[in-house]
Amino acid sequence: MSFEPYRSPSTGRLVRAVLFDTFGTVVDWRTGVAREVAAFAAAHGVALDAHAFADRWRALYQPAMEAIRSGQRGFTKLDTLHRENLDEALRHHGINPELVSRESLEELNRSWHRLPAWPDSVEGLATIRRHYIVGPLSNGNTSLLLEMARNAGLPWDVIIGSDMTRTYKPLPQAYLRTAEFLDLEPGEVMLAAAHNTDLRAARESGLATAFVARPTEYGPGQVADLAPEGDWDLVASSVTELADRLVA
Repeated sequence: MSFEPYRSPSTGRLVRAVLFDTFGTVVDWRTGVAREVAAFAAAHGVALDAHAFADRWRALYQPAMEAIRSGQRGFTKLDTLHRENLDEALRHHGINPELVSRESLEELNRSWHRLPAWPDSVEGLATIRRHYIVGPLSNGNTSLLLEMARNAGLPWDVIIGSDMTRTYKPLPQAYLRTAEFLDLEPGEVMLAAAHNTDLRAARESGLATAFVARPTEYGPGQVADLAPEGDWDLVASSVTELADRLVA
């Protein structure tokens, strides 16, 4: 029995590539960063709430990219933005980054390269990959996403980082240039994400959409993105459930 790719109700096209938001959807950034922050604090003899530090560091993510999206700053890769934000997060927690070795700071910054996959991610991606192109559609730069994939065992077919598209989501070019790199029409690409704003921008750019719920991405007190807020093509509680829907 031959396989028939999923046809997106919103685009009317057969889906050929399923691309994933990565931070929060495929990997658990909060747990991964907090783990490495705790090790950093222990090694340097400082008291830190590791999860609060991870939250603060992550909170600086969107404002840093917004300066680039708005044209106030030229394109700068995410590794550099993370490194700049690390200094600010340290100062917020009463630590002078100038008193910490450059090597220690660079190593801590690479915690974003070593994030653990959610338990369902690798199996789900592998299943989807049997019939579709799979890869990240992320604000991460290529080297970051490559090292993350190797560390977490993510079975991507292709990695197109934001340093290739030279823009950041949710600007339309982030979605459209990624489709262009794959020689696909936007409607042949599905974005799977745990964030409604990302999916909204993807749909406005002509992509198919799938919501994957990650209700603990921001910890036990998470209040946003607990449920789909649009009529996305597919809704799933895990990547494995999404795989079941796409390959059925």
